[in-house]
Amino acid sequence: MFRTALRNVLAHKARLLMTVLAVMLGVAFVSGTLVFTDTLSQAFRNQSAKSYDDVAVAVSMYPSPEEAAKTPGLSQAVIDRIGELDGVASVTGRVDGFAGVPDKDGKLIGVGWSNKGTNFAPGPDGKDRAYAFAQGAGPLQDGQIALDKDTAAKGGYQVGDTVRVATNGPVKEYALSGVFTTDDGAVSAGGSLVLFDTSVAQQQYVKAGFYRDATVVAAPGTDANKLLDAVLKVVPKDATAQTGQALADRQAEDIESGLGALKQVLLGFAGIALFVGVFLIANTFTMLVAQRTRELALMRAVGASRKQITRSVLAEAGLVGLIASVVGYGLGVALAVGLRSGMNAFDLKVPGGPLVLSATPVVAALSVGVLITMFAAWLPGRRAAKIPPVAAMSSVHAAATTKSLVVRNSIGAAITALGAVLIVLGAGKGGEDGRMLIAGGAFTTLIGVIVLIPLLSRPVIALIRPLFVGVFGVSGKLAGLNAVRNPRRTGATASALAIGLTLVTGLTVLGTTVGAALDKMTTDQIRADYMISMASGDGMNEEALAAIEKTPGATAVSPQLAGWMTLKGKDVSASGVTPGDIEKLIKLDTVNGSLGSLGEGRIAIAEKTATKQGWKVGDTLPVEYGDKKKGKLTVGAIFEDSEFVSPVVVDAEIITAHEQQSYIPQIFVAMDGGASAAGEKALAKAMGDNPAVTVMDKKDIRDLFGGQINLLLNIMYGLLAMALIIAILGVVNTLAMSVFERQQEIGMLRAIGLDRRRVKRMVRLEAVVISLFGAVVGIGLGAFLGWAIGETFKSTLPGYALVLPWDRIGIFVVLAGLVGVLASLWPARSAARLNMLTAIKTE
Repeated sequence: MFRTALRNVLAHKARLLMTVLAVMLGVAFVSGTLVFTDTLSQAFRNQSAKSYDDVAVAVSMYPSPEEAAKTPGLSQAVIDRIGELDGVASVTGRVDGFAGVPDKDGKLIGVGWSNKGTNFAPGPDGKDRAYAFAQGAGPLQDGQIALDKDTAAKGGYQVGDTVRVATNGPVKEYALSGVFTTDDGAVSAGGSLVLFDTSVAQQQYVKAGFYRDATVVAAPGTDANKLLDAVLKVVPKDATAQTGQALADRQAEDIESGLGALKQVLLGFAGIALFVGVFLIANTFTMLVAQRTRELALMRAVGASRKQITRSVLAEAGLVGLIASVVGYGLGVALAVGLRSGMNAFDLKVPGGPLVLSATPVVAALSVGVLITMFAAWLPGRRAAKIPPVAAMSSVHAAATTKSLVVRNSIGAAITALGAVLIVLGAGKGGEDGRMLIAGGAFTTLIGVIVLIPLLSRPVIALIRPLFVGVFGVSGKLAGLNAVRNPRRTGATASALAIGLTLVTGLTVLGTTVGAALDKMTTDQIRADYMISMASGDGMNEEALAAIEKTPGATAVSPQLAGWMTLKGKDVSASGVTPGDIEKLIKLDTVNGSLGSLGEGRIAIAEKTATKQGWKVGDTLPVEYGDKKKGKLTVGAIFEDSEFVSPVVVDAEIITAHEQQSYIPQIFVAMDGGASAAGEKALAKAMGDNPAVTVMDKKDIRDLFGGQINLLLNIMYGLLAMALIIAILGVVNTLAMSVFERQQEIGMLRAIGLDRRRVKRMVRLEAVVISLFGAVVGIGLGAFLGWAIGETFKSTLPGYALVLPWDRIGIFVVLAGLVGVLASLWPARSAARLNMLTAIKTE
C-alpha cells in the first residue's frame, strides 16, 4: 500500500502542486517566525550580556518627587565611597534623559521616546568603555557634545559643526566634538544618542554632583555577590543594587517577554494561513479520491481493507506534507533573513549576530506540515474507504447521499446558531469578558458556516447567476450551473476565501468605526486651533506656558495641567486649566452649573464620576493635595465626560500651588484668524524653534489618533495576505481538477458549437462565481463580528456609532472577482486547448 501511495503521488504531482504550495507557505510562516524571533532574542541577549560583561554590580536610584527634593540621586560622595571598597577596580556614574537633535530642515531625528542624552564618563585613559569613537573625541567642555554615527549621518553633521540640542529645557547650541558607535538600545530603535560633559548632563537631568546610575567594575578575582553586599552598605536606602549578571539575566527575560508577544501574533496569522490551507488540501484529496474511485474499488475487490485504503490516502498526504515542510522550512529561513534585513531598512536596527537555527523550528515545520496535511486528507480517505466495491466500479462519480447532506446541514445550522448566540451575548455584556465570549462565538460560528456552506451555495449563487446570464449568455449560465453542481467542492473552495475576508472585513469595520468615533471626538470637542506637546512625551513647564501666552495673535491659551488630589477620600486625577479660556478651546458641555465658576476657585466634575460618587453642584468636598495639605473645594459644575480632560477640572493655579514642579502634557491655543502657516510659525518661534516641541493643528490631532488605527489595519492586511494567497491557490486547484474531470463534457460543448473563447469565459465566470460566493459569506460574517466587537468598546468611546465602510467593502468584492479571474487563467487556457475528439473519448 505504501508503494501504491508513492506511485499515486508521482502520478498526480501536477495536481498536488497547489497543495504543496499551500502547506509550504503556512510552514514557511511558522518556521520563519520561530527562526526570526530566536535570532532576534539571541542577538539582544548577546548585546545585553556584552553591555554588562565587565560590570560586577549595577546601582540605580530613582527617588519619588518628595524624596528627590532631599536626595535626587547618587551623590559624588557615594560614588567615591563605592570606589574605595575592596575589590573595586572602577566605578562610573551615569545620568540620562531626553535629548533631541534636528536635521538640516529643523525636524527631529528619531521619534521622541528613542531620543536619549547621557554623560561621557572617561576613565584614566581618557576613554569611555561604552563608546568607540570613529571621529574626534568625547565632550570634555560645557559647550561640546558627541553624536552617534547614524544621527550624525542623518543630520549631515561633521566634527566641528554647531548642533542645536533640545532637552527638557531651552534649546542650546553645542560644538560637535566627536562621532561614536554604540550598541545602546535607543540607537538600535532608530533614535539618537547625545553625549554631554558630565557636569552639563547632571545639571540638565538631575542636579549638579548627582547621578542616577552607577556601574562597578571588580578587580580580578573578586566575587560579585560579596562586592554587592559591600556596595549595599554604602549606598542610600532608596537605591537598588544588583550584580551585573542578574541585571543582564533580567533584561534577557524582558526581551524574551517582549518578543513573545510578537511571536504569538505572527504564529496566530500562520495558524490562520494553515487553517485556510486545510480546505485546499481536503478539496484536493476529495477530488483525487473521486477520480480514482474505480481504482480504489478494484483494490477493495482484490482484498484491500477499508483501513488499508484510508492508510494509503494518509500515506500520500504524509509524503506531500513532508515535501512541503522541507521546502517550507527553507523558505522560512529565507523569510527570517528578509525580516531581519527589513527591520534594518526601517531603522529598527538589530544587533549583529548569527542566524539561530535551533531544533524547535525544524520539528515545528515538519510536525505542522505533515500533521495538517494528513488531518485534512483523513476525511476524504475515510469517505473513499466506505464506498462499496461494486457501487464504485459502476460509477466514476460517487455522489454524497441525501442523508449525509441532511445530517451535515443540521449540524452546521446548530453550530452556527450557538456561535451567533455567543457573539450577541458578548456584544451585550461588553468589556473584556464580552470580547472573550465573542472570540469563542466567532470561532464556533466560523466552523458552523464552513460546515453549512454547501447548503448556502445554492441560494447565494442563485442570486448572483442572473447577472452573469444576462451579461454573458450561455457561458454565464453554464458557469452558474457548474458552480452548484458539486456544493461540497464549491463550499470548500469558497471557505478559504470566506475565512480571509471575514477577518479582513471584521478588522476594517471595527477600525473604520473606531476611527470615525475618534475623528468625531476630536472634531466635536476640540475648538482650539493648535495643541502643543513634547515629542518625547514629557511635560512642559510654566515657562513654556508663559511663552505661548505671549505669542502674537494668541486669543485663548489653556494648559491641560496634570495633577492628583483626594476628594472626600477618593483619589482622582485633575486637569488644571485657565478659567475663561478653556471653554473656547475644548467643548465641555455642562449638565449642571457653570464652568465660569472655575474662576471663583470652584471645581467642575465629569458626569460619570459625579453620579458614581453622589456629588452635585453646590457640594463642598474636603480635599487633600499632593503636598499633603488639606482644604475644601466646592463643586461649581457637572460636565459631560471628555477624553481631553480629567474627571476633575480646576483652575491651574490651585494645582501649581501644591506641586513642586508643574507637569503640562498639552497646551491648547486659539489664534486670531484661525490656523495658518504664520500662526504655526509664531508658536514654534515662541517655543524657541525647539525640534522636540510638536505643534499640531486639528488635522494633525485627528491623524494622531486615526493614523495609528490605519497603520494597524495595514499591518493586519499584510499578514492576512498569506491566507488570501492560499485561497487563490484553492480556486486554481479546484478549477484545474474540475476541468480535468469534465474533459468529455467540454469536448461535447465544443462539438455543438461552443468556441474556445466562450469555453475560457465559462471557466473564468465559474471562478468568479465561486469567489464572489466566498466574498458574500466572508463580508457578511466579518461585518457581524466587527459590530459585535465594537459594542464592547461603546461605553468607553464617546460618540461611538457603527460605520460600514461601503467603499472598502466594494473594493473587497471587486478584489474577490479579480481573484477568480486570476485563478482561472491557467485552468481556462487548459480547457480551451483540449482537443474535442480526444476529450469526447475520455472516460
